[in-house]
Amino acid sequence: MSGQHVHPLTRFLLPALGALILALLLAGCGEQPLLSDVSFSKDRITPNADGQDDVLVIRYRLARAANLSIYFLDEAGNRYVFRDRQPRAPTGEREPYSVYFSGIVDGYTLPGENFEGFTVTHRVLQDGVYTWVVEATEANGHTERVTGTLTIADADTTLPELRNFTVSPPVFTPNRDGISDRARFNVFVTKPYVSLVVYLLRADGTDDVRYHVAEDERSPARPGERGLHTFDYYAGVDLGAEPPPDGTYTVWAEVQDAMGQRVVATSTLTIKNGGVPRAYILNGEVEWSAQSVALRETLWFTLTVENDSATPIRTSGPPPGTVYDSDQNYATLGETIQSGVFRVGIHCENALINYPWRWAVGDESVLVRDEEGYIYLPPFTRAVVTGGIRFVSVEGKRNPQYCWAGLIHEDVEISSVNDRVDPVFLFIQVP
Repeated sequence: MSGQHVHPLTRFLLPALGALILALLLAGCGEQPLLSDVSFSKDRITPNADGQDDVLVIRYRLARAANLSIYFLDEAGNRYVFRDRQPRAPTGEREPYSVYFSGIVDGYTLPGENFEGFTVTHRVLQDGVYTWVVEATEANGHTERVTGTLTIADADTTLPELRNFTVSPPVFTPNRDGISDRARFNVFVTKPYVSLVVYLLRADGTDDVRYHVAEDERSPARPGERGLHTFDYYAGVDLGAEPPPDGTYTVWAEVQDAMGQRVVATSTLTIKNGGVPRAYILNGEVEWSAQSVALRETLWFTLTVENDSATPIRTSGPPPGTVYDSDQNYATLGETIQSGVFRVGIHCENALINYPWRWAVGDESVLVRDEEGYIYLPPFTRAVVTGGIRFVSVEGKRNPQYCWAGLIHEDVEISSVNDRVDPVFLFIQVP
């Protein structure tokens, strides 16, 4: 440049032009806005499940990963949360995020409200004008938000309340022994609804498995109707399924109406000594004293009962060794049928009732007595049972006749494996 003339204006413009170019380059390399293209498809909705203007769509874009919140502010500044700091990935080249909004936010209480026995987890906004806020926060704390207004009108704000949620009995022993084998849950719903579910969760939080309970078909109110709803819970044992493990559970009742308002109520239930009882006449074998007896003589039997389950099985007398006259039966000895009790029975073809002669499934050497006085054969235990029938007459026309043993689960079942076990063709000698 030596020897050349430079115009004074050029000396001024060149540095300024360079600074402008540098600024533009720096601006081009700068970060994009974190939150953009935020929109609500409507500025007014009427959340009342009439199919008109019940729902709007919220859309937004994120340039970078962030926690996303959407909430509403009423005229007094109270906040109502729809989304709370939920992690979202960057939108990138994809379509913007979109979510339907039907006026339902996290549960809240109005001044003067005091709900007893239930909690509101989701609730529709009351009629009014709200400021909506869509807010994104990065890990470094940088936050951006976009706001607007939304009008709520003609909202159905009546809650589906759950009243008088009861669980009885509080301690439940689902083992088909006839004592506290079923639990009953009752709840009154104050409004027609779209879903009502009841389930158990482990109270100590060690198990997050939900054990659902079906509504009783005999409920006073039909599903979906306002009214009293009942749930009969047998823990699946009646169908041969193992119940939930022993322990204390929280019983949850959750109802949701057509708008999406959700109410929950809770109680507790303790499961104790639960399980499916499985007992057998060992090897299907009975030792008979004879195949022929004279009148006034006794036919003796000996067999072994095995409790092949982790559940104690309840039993009742008379004790092994008892001798019946053939014209007697368990009822004449004062041992009437008891639901859930296991007993050994003997039946002959000429008998007038099913298994008229019955005995407990063990004696005091193996049976245990609980605090309420009921007696049980412990889990995985065998017991020898003996007894006799003294034939005082020959009833019926068959002689000889078949006699056999059975293991009876009274008012429940006589399983095929325990019915008509090891028959003997018995002849009664008549003088």
